[in-house]
Amino acid sequence: MGTGNEHTIKSYDAELARLTAEIVRMGELAASQLEAAIDVVERRDERAAQRVVDNDDAIDVLEHAISHDVVRLLALRAPMARDLREVFAALRIAADIERIGDYAANVAKRAIPLSMTAPVAAARGLRHLSELAADAVRKVLDAYLTRDAQKAHEVWGEDVHLDEAYTGLFRELLTYMMEDPRSITACTHLLFMAKNIERIGDHATNIAENVWFAVTGEPLQTPRKKGDVTADPVMPHLGNR
Repeated sequence: MGTGNEHTIKSYDAELARLTAEIVRMGELAASQLEAAIDVVERRDERAAQRVVDNDDAIDVLEHAISHDVVRLLALRAPMARDLREVFAALRIAADIERIGDYAANVAKRAIPLSMTAPVAAARGLRHLSELAADAVRKVLDAYLTRDAQKAHEVWGEDVHLDEAYTGLFRELLTYMMEDPRSITACTHLLFMAKNIERIGDHATNIAENVWFAVTGEPLQTPRKKGDVTADPVMPHLGNR
């Protein structure tokens, strides 16, 4: 006959598995929100953009529900060592996903005034940037679901590619603004959109760090190469596009 402690352990494991599945579902929703935001940018569809913004509420609701589930897990069994890392990683990962949803909504918000300006060819660069970010989010979610520390480490290291793409788009938009002042309003919106997408990549790396720590018990201490040089005091010459 099983003991009460065995039942508690099984209940805890089932709750943790359910919590993980909910977090992955929340992350997929956030990645889909980003893709939907880019679609409305390209279609210049104001009403569809507003729907994407409104859909962010669903991600916020999930994040609150996950926070409550974490409290229930803590009450179910006072976790130690790896279990404790798992619980707190879940809380931090959910918070990062909530921010990813916010950034996707911000892109959709900017799509509304952007649709009222003349099209700018550089806007096409957002698609590539968003694909890199969405791929990073989905890859790190899979690493979390499978507890694959190596895959999480790959996401952590690959963020440099998104940073480099962001820097390239940043340069291109600045060049457009200097060459044609009529494009300044549109390019300014696009610059903010690009930065939001770059930040989504940063949150994917945060998730990767939490997955690594939850699995290994060690922090990722190796300095990560950054490809975003837009904040450097002296930007690389804009002509080198």
